[in-house]
Order: sequence, then structure tokens, then C-alpha cells
Amino acid sequence: MELNNIDFQILRLLSENSRIQWKDLGERIHMTGQAVGNRIKKLEDNGVIKAYSLIIDEMKLGFSYTAFMIIYMKTTNHEKFNDFINERQEVVEAHRVSGEGCYHLKIKLASQEQLNLLLNAILDYGNYTLYLSIKEIKQRISIVDSK
Repeated sequence: MELNNIDFQILRLLSENSRIQWKDLGERIHMTGQAVGNRIKKLEDNGVIKAYSLIIDEMKLGFSYTAFMIIYMKTTNHEKFNDFINERQEVVEAHRVSGEGCYHLKIKLASQEQLNLLLNAILDYGNYTLYLSIKEIKQRISIVDSK
């Protein structure tokens, strides 16, 4: 799908407020609400828009620990590890990477005890380096800009 300037404007406005009414979005880019709705549907059908999400203040829910881990696998068979990280709710992001380590994980936890349990479980698959977040400086949901 070839995206044009209008598509990028729609994506930018939706990334700022995914609950915006099509009519209101249309007014901001000089289109009808129905035309905007058709474009959004096309973006969804073509997989450009994969999902709509909610940003929650995790600290208010008791998730006071954010950790980043570099995983160094013991084996070249990563299938069981991939299943493990997909089952763990505290693993909020996982990336297979080039460079240092095999995987980089972002983890949200409520307690040091939960962290220790997770670290012990990870040792079944490999070694790790752990970094605790001291303060979140910036959170960006998506990159939307016209070419």
C-alpha cells in the first residue's frame, strides 16, 4: 500500500488520540468524516494500523520496577525460550537482536521478589545482564511522519 500525505496526517492524529471522532479528524484535515473512515478502514485492512492501545500508568497499578535484560542463550534452539517469554506477563517487550546478546527484554514488575523469580527461571535458558530503570524520560507510541 502506497501511503500519501493525507494517510500520514490521519496516522499522526490517531496516534495522538485514537478515540477521536472521524468527523473531528476530518475537520482537521479538510475531509468528511466518511472519507476519513474509509481511509482508516483501508489502513486497517492493509495492516498499516495493527491495533489501538491504551497507555496505563503502571506505577499506579503497583508495577514499580522496570528492568531491561540482555539474554545470552546457552543453546541455538530458541523455541522454548520464545514460548517462555510469550507466556510471561511481566515481559512487555522482547527483541531478538544483533550485537550484544541474543535477546533484549523489557520487564515490568511489582516487587523485587517477582524479579528474583523471573531471573531464576531465565537461568534455565541462558545468562543475562540486568539493568533497572531509574526514571522513564520519554515514551513514544509510534513514529508517524510524512516522507
